[in-house]
Amino acid sequence: MAFVNGVEISIEWEGLQIHVLGLAFDAGNEALNAGLATIRAGRIDRARRMSAELEKIGIRGAFEGAMRFAENPSLISRAHFARYLIESGVSKDMRSVFESYLVPGRPGYVDHRWATLADSIRWVVGAGGIAAVAHPGRYKLSPRDMRRFLADFKDLGGRAIEVVSGSHTQEHVGTYGRLANEYGFLASRGSDFHGPGESYVDLGKLAPLPDGLKPVWEAF
Repeated sequence: MAFVNGVEISIEWEGLQIHVLGLAFDAGNEALNAGLATIRAGRIDRARRMSAELEKIGIRGAFEGAMRFAENPSLISRAHFARYLIESGVSKDMRSVFESYLVPGRPGYVDHRWATLADSIRWVVGAGGIAAVAHPGRYKLSPRDMRRFLADFKDLGGRAIEVVSGSHTQEHVGTYGRLANEYGFLASRGSDFHGPGESYVDLGKLAPLPDGLKPVWEAF
């Protein structure tokens, strides 16, 4: 089994958080690592603010609890808070804890300054990698706005889009397969597996790419 370097970068595009994947890049690239460091630098401060917001509604110890799940403190994220809230009995599973506490408008959500779309693609491409849009079906974009985003993504050097994802419906697969061909994107598939019992699809259980698409791994 072969492996490639990968990273998922949270970016902001017109006020919406979107995830850009970097694949098959040079992990020692200085510009990429410096860019990622700027994003990580604010995560601990954000985590403390999230914990303070949760304490206002009676959920105590969330920062310390989330940190127990974070192997690297600089990478602490909402997922680590979610695991703590499940462990402590506040919510029963990942989906319900995010919907109730960790998305915009809910008591545990705190905004963060993310990278720009141009930044993320520049870092990945500059490190010799391929930039791909992660799970596009999860973003609250109208069809028109999705096309605008994909046009920006391509103009800036993005080359791939995730067609099959653990969080995509069959309708999503059809839609993003057509858009991949329309924009000349390579197609990727990913389970978005975070751990047993936490993910939409277990490892090895994801459907194959539809026929007629060029897989991103052919470009590695």
